[in-house]
Amino acid sequence: MAVAGVLPVLLGGDANVYGMARSFYEAYGVHSVAVCKKTLPALAHSRLVQAAVQNPRLEEDEVFTAALQALAGAYPDKTCLLVSCADGYTMQLARCRKKLAPLCRFACPPPEVVQSLGTKEGFAAVCAANGLRTPQSVTLACGAPLPDLPFGWPVIVKPADSPVYWNCRFPGKRKVYLVQDRTELEQTVATVAQGGYTGALLLQEYIPGPDTALGVVNAYCARDGSVSWMVQGQVLLQERTPEGVGNYGAILTEPARQDTALLASLAGLLRQSGWHGFANFDFKYAPDGAPVLFEMNPRQGRASYACTAAGANLALPLVEDLVQEQPVTLPGLHPAVWHTAPWPLVRRRCPDKNLLRRAEELRRNGCGCRHLLARGEGPARWMWYWVRQGAYGRKTRQER
Repeated sequence: MAVAGVLPVLLGGDANVYGMARSFYEAYGVHSVAVCKKTLPALAHSRLVQAAVQNPRLEEDEVFTAALQALAGAYPDKTCLLVSCADGYTMQLARCRKKLAPLCRFACPPPEVVQSLGTKEGFAAVCAANGLRTPQSVTLACGAPLPDLPFGWPVIVKPADSPVYWNCRFPGKRKVYLVQDRTELEQTVATVAQGGYTGALLLQEYIPGPDTALGVVNAYCARDGSVSWMVQGQVLLQERTPEGVGNYGAILTEPARQDTALLASLAGLLRQSGWHGFANFDFKYAPDGAPVLFEMNPRQGRASYACTAAGANLALPLVEDLVQEQPVTLPGLHPAVWHTAPWPLVRRRCPDKNLLRRAEELRRNGCGCRHLLARGEGPARWMWYWVRQGAYGRKTRQER
């Protein structure tokens, strides 16, 4: 499939950017450029995407706007299609939308809508208003004393402000913490504060269950408010490296695993809120079988290439909605297994052997997908990938 004159401009420098670049390449044969503060290892030696802009001050709106205006000016014969690949860039794009709209095309709601759905506290309030279940939560301001909790142990601890937390670097940093008692909670809060994070923390009720009780939904809401593009994946394993805890290491996607009732509820929430663009929902099925929603990321998820691997290419709704200005096509799914963790690790640690057997069958039949290694990459990328896989295995062995 071809689309003339489109330049995908991906805001970010991580594995999500690689998944989006791979999706554009496989759908339309086009190469992407990344705009970021600095590129992360996930883009190393790639032929599919290059960092056109690297500026450590990119979080400043004036710098961000000027960089994108200059990039658009450098490609006067191209339609610059901006795609946010991180929470902070979505909010920044929403703030700068009026200045960028004349030069670029993008899917992004106004700042107040991003704030209401794309933050953890705002999302919980919207879910409560729509009868959707979220974990019980307590917000802990930086420096505030620990409160008495209305739920038992263990407790999930996560930053309320993900973009601010992303910029913090300290030993033992995790995306999500599982603490067993009050002493460990005090230690975790102190570690995060000493690491430079000054935002609030969310203390959440822990929903019991194995990794395979987790699920993820990626959705695209078009300009006309329709939400026909929705894909649900079943987690086989969470990542096991210290910095990866809370992300997904392997996902099974197939038509039979689409929870139509849940998808209809999420589509209604997006329509009612006036969302535009990608949204990514993380949830877990509680022991009683009910889905408990954790958060909505205001973008496609880090593991969202699992959708492309299953036949729902992430680039298609963007191009149909923003470039071709036509209705978004309903995704046609086929079974597939996506993984970023080494497959031997998934085989050893997936807690549901029936699901694992199904995944193994799909991989034998050619329906498996390595996230960070696309066709079209050169020898340097292949070497980088296999070195990374070996390092991943060593890190997980150290965590035992």
